[in-house]
Amino acid sequence: MARVPVTGIGVVASDAIGVDAFRALIASGESAHHEIDRFDTTGLSAHRAALVREFKARDFIAPMKMRRMNMLSRYGVAAAKMAIEDCGATLSSDTGVAMGTAFGPVQTSVEYMQEYVEKGPALAPPQLFAESVANAPGSHIAIEWDLRGFNVTLTQRESSALAATMYAATQIVKGTTSAALIGGVEEVNEMMFSVLDRIGALAHANGEVDEAARPFDPLRNGVIIGEGGAVFVAGAGTRKPYGWLAGFGIARDTTAPISDWGTDAGRVVLAMNAALADAEIERVDAIFASANGSLRGDALEQRAIAQRFGDTQIVTTKQIFGEYSAGGALQIAAALLALDEGRYDHVLVNSLSAGGAIVCAVLSREDA
Repeated sequence: MARVPVTGIGVVASDAIGVDAFRALIASGESAHHEIDRFDTTGLSAHRAALVREFKARDFIAPMKMRRMNMLSRYGVAAAKMAIEDCGATLSSDTGVAMGTAFGPVQTSVEYMQEYVEKGPALAPPQLFAESVANAPGSHIAIEWDLRGFNVTLTQRESSALAATMYAATQIVKGTTSAALIGGVEEVNEMMFSVLDRIGALAHANGEVDEAARPFDPLRNGVIIGEGGAVFVAGAGTRKPYGWLAGFGIARDTTAPISDWGTDAGRVVLAMNAALADAEIERVDAIFASANGSLRGDALEQRAIAQRFGDTQIVTTKQIFGEYSAGGALQIAAALLALDEGRYDHVLVNSLSAGGAIVCAVLSREDA
């Protein structure tokens, strides 16, 4: 496909607010996980997450506007503001918005239902209801900058952010818009954390290892969830591009149950090959893996990579900043920064979702 430049990056992540802080976090290789203190994890097997702790929404959003936003929307608007400033250009009104989120504003939904049950439908705050939908962050972004292009939010578990990136890039190539704000946001809340813990998805201490994400490690036993997000400016801007969106491939593993990964490595290979073909290249210098410490997901991706590429450099990042849409968007940001630093010419970014969705993307250093 025709390549789309990414000229701006905005980041809200655990231990990293802004692209420069995120670059330093990635370079350190240190995990940004913390003991959870915003709700009680007694009785659960997991107790840690990649929590955003030093974010001050008022640094990015006017107080009256901030009052109408939940935390998920604040993450998205703040990241978008940083990305727009980073790109060095004023966006045209036809700019589109494509966001991804695995679970959306769960905490707001819980708060609304509590108010609904306690006070009844007539007295439940309507603003909470408006903020309980997954597309609230994308809507606030469009309102803040008067963006009248497409506005979509995709919810495809771990692959949400990369799927949103694919959608937006395709629309820019088609000419339906000149540019887009693309990204993903997530929050850590008690309900989501408890459910994931109950189904055995989260990393935990077990007497042999401590609680940490271990992508591709034989001792891995689950994921660390992360919050925050990242937003990119694609198709516009005066800054030298961090990298170019060069090609995409998608597939579905029909062997996957609804809340876990399947076993069909051939479908992963199909998506990787499709991304390479779309980018019109035959090789990549590195693979930014989807691996997050899950037992079946990591095993599936490992088999697929070995089958298609053999001995290729593999980069894992989710042990640093966690999983789900924040992790998916931050994974893209990490790949773009690696291209910007001249470490690679072409990289493949993989995203495999529990439930069977597979999205792969080729990112390139130059438009060549």
